[in-house]
Amino acid sequence: MATTLDETTSAREVRTGDFRTHLLEAGHGAPVVLVHGSGPGVSAYANWRLTIPTLATRLHVLAPDMVGFGSTDRPTGQSYDLDAWVRQVVDLLDALDLPKASVVGNSFGGAIALRLAATHPERVDRLVLMGSVGVPFPLTAGLDAVWGYEPSVANMRALLDIFAYSRELVTDELAQLRYEASVRPGYQESFSAMFPAPRQRWVDAMVTPDEQLARLAHRTLVVHGREDQVIPLATSLHLLEVIPDAELHVFGRCGHWTQIERAEAFNALLLDFLTR
Repeated sequence: MATTLDETTSAREVRTGDFRTHLLEAGHGAPVVLVHGSGPGVSAYANWRLTIPTLATRLHVLAPDMVGFGSTDRPTGQSYDLDAWVRQVVDLLDALDLPKASVVGNSFGGAIALRLAATHPERVDRLVLMGSVGVPFPLTAGLDAVWGYEPSVANMRALLDIFAYSRELVTDELAQLRYEASVRPGYQESFSAMFPAPRQRWVDAMVTPDEQLARLAHRTLVVHGREDQVIPLATSLHLLEVIPDAELHVFGRCGHWTQIERAEAFNALLLDFLTR
C-alpha cells in the first residue's frame, strides 16, 4: 500500500528482480522515470523533490531510489554497475506493466538513461539528460571529490560548494541534513564500494559508444549548468553533436544542481519538452 508523503506524492516498494525498489510516485498521464545522480546520501526525494510536483500536473511520475542509494534494498553481493542499474529500470517498467516511458537522467542517472535507450530503445519514449555522464571526459576534481567522499559535516559542506553555483543554497543546515543522510545504516558502505580510486575507470565504464548514440531515434533534451564543476559542459555539447534528434539548453550562473538552482525554469522546460 502506498504511503502518502504529501498531497501529490506517495511512496511504495516495488519488486524489481531480486530486490525491492523504493519508489516515489505522483500524477497521471504518460509515464516518466526520473533517475537521480550519485552524490553521497542522495535519494530520489533529495534529487527530485522540487521537480515531481510540477511534472505530476500532467504526467505519471516515477522516481526510484537506484540500488545502492536511498531506501531501496541493498542485497548482499549486489553488483553496482551500469548493467545492474539499467536492469533495475527495465524491471521497474515490467513490474508496473509499462511498455515504455520517458526517462530523465541526472548526472550518473544520465549514463543509465543513455545506456537504457541504446540497449532497450523500445522502452524509452523521450529522453532528458542533465549534467550527464555517459560520454568520455577526463575525471574532474569535482567528481573525484563527490565519489571519494568520506563522511563528515565539513566534507559534505565542501561538496555542496562544488555542486552549487549560488552560495546562498549552501547552508550549514543543508550540510548537516545531507551528512546525516549519508551515514544512515548501509548508505556509506554501498556508496564507498561503487567508485573506489582510481576513479577515471568508472567514468569510462559508464560510456555508451558514439556509434550507439548516433543510432538513437528518441527526441532528446540535453540540459547543463554553465558553471558545473562536476560534469563539464563539453559532455553535453558532445551529446548534442552525436544524438540525431537532440536539443540543448544551457543555464548560466548555474552549477551541477540545475533542478534545484533553476527549479522553476527547469521544471517549465522539462514539462514543455515532455508534453509537446
